Order: sequence, then C-alpha cells, then structure tokens
Amino acid sequence: MSSPTLSDRGPPAEGQSARSRRLLLEPVRGVAFWAAIALPFVQLPLLLSGLQRPATLLAFLGLLALNVFTLYVGHAYRRE
Repeated sequence: MSSPTLSDRGPPAEGQSARSRRLLLEPVRGVAFWAAIALPFVQLPLLLSGLQRPATLLAFLGLLALNVFTLYVGHAYRRE
C-alpha cells in the first residue's frame, strides 16, 4: 500500500480555508458596514461648524477618509 500523494488530498483543505476566511471576515465587514452608516452623522456637525480651523479641517478629512475605507471594506456585508 502506498502513501497518499498531494494530488490525492485535493480540494477539501481549500474549502475549509475559504470557509474559515469567510467566518473571520464577516464580523469585520459588519463593523465596517455599520461604521460607514454612522460616520456621516459624526462628520455633519464638523461640516456645519465650519472648516476654517486647521484642526477641524484635518478631523473632517480624516473622518472622510475613514468613511471611504469602511465603505470599501463593508460593501460586501451579507452579500455572500
């Protein structure tokens, strides 16, 4: 009797890996999705107060960049 080769093992390990990765990514996508919804409510008061001060402008631009990132990460939440 010969020992199994790599080609004998095949896809089950790959399926397990994909399932594990999906289980790990789902909570991250969920947090990103809901953060993308909530962040505009944090940005709105900054925008309404005016962006004349450099600190306010920097905070607004940082939150805007964070919002774009969370939109990108969370766009696939509950789609798979």
